[in-house]
Amino acid sequence: MAEVGLLLEAANFACIKHKDQRRKDESKTPYINHPVGVAYILWKEGGVTDMATLQAAVLHDTVEDTDTTLDEIEEVFGMEVRRIVDEVTDDKSLPKAERKRLQVVNAPKKSPKAKAVKLADKLYNLRDLRKCTPEGWSEQRVQEYFEWAGQVVSGLLGTNAVLEQQLRDLLKQRGVDLTSN
Repeated sequence: MAEVGLLLEAANFACIKHKDQRRKDESKTPYINHPVGVAYILWKEGGVTDMATLQAAVLHDTVEDTDTTLDEIEEVFGMEVRRIVDEVTDDKSLPKAERKRLQVVNAPKKSPKAKAVKLADKLYNLRDLRKCTPEGWSEQRVQEYFEWAGQVVSGLLGTNAVLEQQLRDLLKQRGVDLTSN
């Protein structure tokens, strides 16, 4: 039962940090739905029960998108969660194109736990894009996102067969084939 508390602590932390944020969809969905959904995908579909991985999934955007620091993550959740969150956090000081390029280049170098979080994150985002186009996005931009996500996911293969198959199927619907690196 103590493990449930650890996950709830991470969820509560993320809720507080993301409280004023919204997704870019038409209905302006509360942002917290995304990190909670990523953790849920890992657990429900991916069979992941490792607590540090699930906590990191819930916390994966806090450093990138809020005022949270990695030191704060470590202080509250420990070094292992910090490492995973750090691995999946983009450096927002870099231009967007460079951040996207680095996600592709660095995907194969991630730890298995960080790869699992990235797989679930991409799966959540692609499912969202299939349901609803974010405000200001053209059909071409959606297709480009699918193609870029396929490049990232190709570097994550060999991590979680179930999530990878879900991603293969979703990407294939948009004409994107995964290749092994």
